[in-house]
Amino acid sequence: MNRKRFTAGALLIFALIFAIVTPGHVQGQDKKDPYPLMAPLDQYLFADRNAEIALARSAAPPSVSSDATVVILGLRGFETAAQGRNGFVCIVERAWTSPFDSLEFWNPKNRSPICYNPQAARTILPITYMRTRLALAGKSKAEIKDSMKTAVEKKELPALEPGAMCYMMSKQAYLTDKGITQDGAHNMAHMMFYTPQIKPADWGANMDNSPIVIDPRGKNDPEPINTFMMLTGAWSDGSPAPLS
Repeated sequence: MNRKRFTAGALLIFALIFAIVTPGHVQGQDKKDPYPLMAPLDQYLFADRNAEIALARSAAPPSVSSDATVVILGLRGFETAAQGRNGFVCIVERAWTSPFDSLEFWNPKNRSPICYNPQAARTILPITYMRTRLALAGKSKAEIKDSMKTAVEKKELPALEPGAMCYMMSKQAYLTDKGITQDGAHNMAHMMFYTPQIKPADWGANMDNSPIVIDPRGKNDPEPINTFMMLTGAWSDGSPAPLS
């Protein structure tokens, strides 16, 4: 990939980030919050259990996801639907795992298939589980944020393990209402890598001709984690995905 392709890829990741995480003061001070409250629970659930399992597995190449554990959303939280054997966990996350600044925090259309590697399954996935339990318990966004902050301060969540990462390469994902590719798709094939909060420059992120950027969610969310994002150029089935 030449430098122009690197630059285009980096810019496209920035488009993805800002479509998902840009706070209201950037999108427009007077823009009404389109999702001020959680929608009825049935809008977040799949009617077909097998469809959710298939969507979760589509996050990563079959060589990874076919042997992964799959969890699906139930009335009280995520529950195991298929037991794996390689340590990966595939899941379709909902919008409340977005940054708290996101205007789409309660968007019921969001479907974010992710496959976490073993390190992330042990140390990132508990954040998803906790946020989900709080959301399903009827807590407000502010209450969820306060609870997560308290959990971090009391060390109730596991410490981040080195090497934590995930795949987000599903063709069927719906990450945001805002189109994030040139054809207006609501999706992007990428991978994410998790670190403690460090300088983006330590990874060469957010720099000219670099294909990797840092998700700005760490600035405002209580979880002390940086998320680095990189486009893959391919969907999980191996077909080409947009880089620009």
